[in-house]
Amino acid sequence: MIKEKVKTKQKTFARLGYTKMETAEITDAMNKLLANFSVHYQKLRNFHWNVKGADFYDIHENFEEQYNEAIEAIDDVAERIRVFGQTPMSTMGEYISTSEIKETGTDLSALEMVSEVLKDYEILLEHMFNVIEISIENGDSGTEDMMKGFVKSIEKRYWMWTAFSHKG
Repeated sequence: MIKEKVKTKQKTFARLGYTKMETAEITDAMNKLLANFSVHYQKLRNFHWNVKGADFYDIHENFEEQYNEAIEAIDDVAERIRVFGQTPMSTMGEYISTSEIKETGTDLSALEMVSEVLKDYEILLEHMFNVIEISIENGDSGTEDMMKGFVKSIEKRYWMWTAFSHKG
């Protein structure tokens, strides 16, 4: 019997078996998501504090649930970046300059706030899908799995808000 030589992809060890280029690609995408999630989180707090109107109680409580979920996701993303030996973005200046999600004022109606959250979710999902794609390309099943959990949660929230606002 002749032994066949099996070719395997050789990686220069940098961290967890990923090359420096792979690590940079994965963590750069996660940092962009982190920045967007962080601005979204603060926007949810703003809306929680300042929502008014007939649906105040339900929306107020829902915004609180959402910002609590967002802060957990932010922590998970930042810690995942640390797993790769990199430093996550951590200042408001970095978040604001990197994020596609923009701050809003406090003078929005409840429906305008919901509309803003829906737009944020579209941006967050776009970044999550980008991280998933990069993770798959680089064989990073840990990050891929984490992102898919976020996607599932955001898609459900998106559906609920579109049903509430009659946009879906």
